[in-house]
Amino acid sequence: MTKINSWLKINKFTIYKLLVFILTSVCIVYMLPKKGKFKYKYGKGKPWQYENLYAPFDFAILKSEEDLAAEKQQIKDNNIPIFEYDNTISEQVFTIAEGRFKSVFDTVANKDKKIALYNTILATLNDIYKKGLYNRTNLYEQNKLIYLQKENTVVEKSYANIYKKDDVTGVIQKYIKKGDSLYQNKLTALLFDVVEPNVSLNEALTEKALNQELSKVLTTRGSVKKDARIIAKGEEVDLQTFQILKSLQNEFEAKIWSENNQTWIVFGYATLVSLAILMLFLFVQQYRSEVFESIKTIIFIVFNILLMVFLTTSVVKYNPSYVYMVPVAILPLVIKAFSDSRLGLFTHVITILILSFIVPNSDEYMFLQIIAGIVAILTSSELYKRANLFISVGKITVVYIISYIAFHIIQEGGISNIGDPIAIFVLCGFATLIVHPLIYGFEKIFGLVSDVSLLELSDTNSKLLKKLSNEAPGTFYHSLNVANIAEACASAVGANTMLVRVAALYHDIGKMKKPAFFTENQTNSVNRHEDLTPQESAKIIIDHVSNGVEIARKNNLPERVIDFIKTHHGTSTVYYFYKKAQETDPEVSEALFKYKGPTPYTKEMAILMMSDSVEAASKSLKQPTAELINNFVEKIIDKQMNEGQFIEADITFKEIQKIKQVMKQKLGNIYHLRVEYPK
Repeated sequence: MTKINSWLKINKFTIYKLLVFILTSVCIVYMLPKKGKFKYKYGKGKPWQYENLYAPFDFAILKSEEDLAAEKQQIKDNNIPIFEYDNTISEQVFTIAEGRFKSVFDTVANKDKKIALYNTILATLNDIYKKGLYNRTNLYEQNKLIYLQKENTVVEKSYANIYKKDDVTGVIQKYIKKGDSLYQNKLTALLFDVVEPNVSLNEALTEKALNQELSKVLTTRGSVKKDARIIAKGEEVDLQTFQILKSLQNEFEAKIWSENNQTWIVFGYATLVSLAILMLFLFVQQYRSEVFESIKTIIFIVFNILLMVFLTTSVVKYNPSYVYMVPVAILPLVIKAFSDSRLGLFTHVITILILSFIVPNSDEYMFLQIIAGIVAILTSSELYKRANLFISVGKITVVYIISYIAFHIIQEGGISNIGDPIAIFVLCGFATLIVHPLIYGFEKIFGLVSDVSLLELSDTNSKLLKKLSNEAPGTFYHSLNVANIAEACASAVGANTMLVRVAALYHDIGKMKKPAFFTENQTNSVNRHEDLTPQESAKIIIDHVSNGVEIARKNNLPERVIDFIKTHHGTSTVYYFYKKAQETDPEVSEALFKYKGPTPYTKEMAILMMSDSVEAASKSLKQPTAELINNFVEKIIDKQMNEGQFIEADITFKEIQKIKQVMKQKLGNIYHLRVEYPK
């Protein structure tokens, strides 16, 4: 039991990674649509690239979506709406009209005129309610046939043969005689007050009748018999053949998905997904060992993959035509913000390979999304600048649109009906702008640091740097010089300039514990090391690294910056005190004078080590010349290379040569070297 506990303790991070790998694969397979895949790829207007295809079984030919939509639309257009006639309303209106007439025309003395006026109202109402009055206007075309249900009888008539509310004025005008012009306003007002619609559309019956007709629409048109040839090799896939192939695909996927083979299909998907995730893990282990050692960063990466798979599957289930609205290009931008471009692009490609199982037109989808991911990586330098993000998103959107138009032209032979997808790509571009708040959220959730946070840390007015400038002013100005040199070197070789600059500002904060023991902070001729043994002095010098890590953690500096504090001296030797110790004890152990490391394991860490050593040692130069600086830089960096300080870092000899040139130029500027002009 003790051995098992010991083994678990030693290998706990390996076990955690294995669990993350298994859970990620299971979650992705769970979200994937579990159905068989048709083994042929085809498209309208494209040649058939496979051998002659014969029907493997009898199957019906499905109608195209366009044909079905047209057929259903024709049924809707020909559908006869059902209206209901209500006799009780007309009876109520006549009763009300009689009462209103007596009160309105009570002052009319001429009995014959009064009877004539009353007859005008009756004639108008009889005309209106004989045809019927509907309370809406222009619901249908005037020549549209309708059914009008009166009690137990149904009459077929034209929609124009019933009055609409806008027709009432015309009917009233028709029955008001010339002799009644004095009473026209009163008659009109009375009729408008009492008239009520007595015809209504029976929406339930109309909808029921329509649905009955729509249910009779057949989804198939003809059939293909087993062993009949569908298409020969090299033939062009025309519209009819395309529909036959699509029908075969639907039938094939329906037949292959059954209780008997469900387990095998899930096993196939699990194998492919596991392989994709395994490739990502192996890449991280091989090329990003610092990421692989951080279980927190591994979880962050797989969380982003799962998020994209979840969003895409949800959209595909809702409406596959909106699949490009999912801002997948966010993924490489987010990964790059916390790591680097290479890991961001590799993660993006693995995610797209997984998403190809989900989306329709997987070839087109993979091309568009991989190209968009590459553009995102290439155009998203210094993402902490808001203008750069807008420019990057604009370029991603343009590439999406251009690529989609090209595919559309290949598939359809033109650019008709292309408007909606372009609008979707524009919306996708706007959605990609969420990357900034998303990065901020990930920083808080996973405790990571992005370039945006690094920009805040680079402020020299921050509490910790203010303290450094007050307690160890020489170290502070040394750090500023190192930051300037390191930033220029990082820019020359394409490294993360912001990360290097921030790391340089904080790399020596450990000297705040005993600032007077470091030469740059000694303002008088007193040297504290004169009263100490070389071993004691070396320990104080070496301890500034561990002290720096301690101070950094107390001030909540990110681990990404703390790693630079640990590695900025690597495993080098405090040479001055080692030589001094040898004067009294030639057999003294060099290990007592060595930094504990580790050595730099990224390009940025190597740059900081070189910049720190060169800047610190340059203070010993007396009357520097261009040749002296040249030899000085070469000597220091070559010594570090010979000691194997850069073996673990992903930096090349060519990049080191570039860094040397930048350092020589920077030191020349610092010491104000000028060309000597003849007098």
